Amino acid sequence: MKQTIRSAQEKAPRLLFGDALATLVFVLLAVLLLNDKTRTAYVNLNSSHPYVLGFLKVGILATFGEILSLRISKGKYSTPVGVIYRFIVWGFLGVVFVAVFELFSSGTKALLEKQLLPYTNNARTFFQAFYTSVLMNLIFAPTFMAFHRITDAYIDLGNGNLKKIFTTKFDDVLNAIDWRFFVKFVLGKTIPFFWIPAHTVTFLLPSNY
Repeated sequence: MKQTIRSAQEKAPRLLFGDALATLVFVLLAVLLLNDKTRTAYVNLNSSHPYVLGFLKVGILATFGEILSLRISKGKYSTPVGVIYRFIVWGFLGVVFVAVFELFSSGTKALLEKQLLPYTNNARTFFQAFYTSVLMNLIFAPTFMAFHRITDAYIDLGNGNLKKIFTTKFDDVLNAIDWRFFVKFVLGKTIPFFWIPAHTVTFLLPSNY
């Protein structure tokens, strides 16, 4: 009986100091956004420097997400290989997202105004958010996701060493990526079942966020 309990305890995931720290970070972010002064400061900063905020927001949050992913898969906190380069790539993508979000949001609005997409007047806000999400995820997301798979493969094959990253052959990068999984799961399942609904909610929020 004692052996069974001990075995179950060994298999159960341990709560680490990093877990408390990660929770504290999320709580702090929520408090900052709920506070009128800090929320207004963030909105003003985001409006005046959208590309800078895009770089920092995506760079920090996405890299933090990768660290949490390793915590879940390995049971402990560790930094991904080439974490600085991953941060830079995510930051660059954050800058791209700023332009792409505006491009698809404005473009979808124009399509609705010209009645090139069906919608009902009493739910126009929802339809605009939904169509923006659908168009962006079907047109832009596959390219972005493939690009990110490629940059990750370069960093992994180069073992986080800048010189090795730049000398890694493109054919080796392509061979290292599981394209079947990418097409069947990442594109075929995460886009329709997660990203389109998630971005529909995103586009329902005020643009400053």
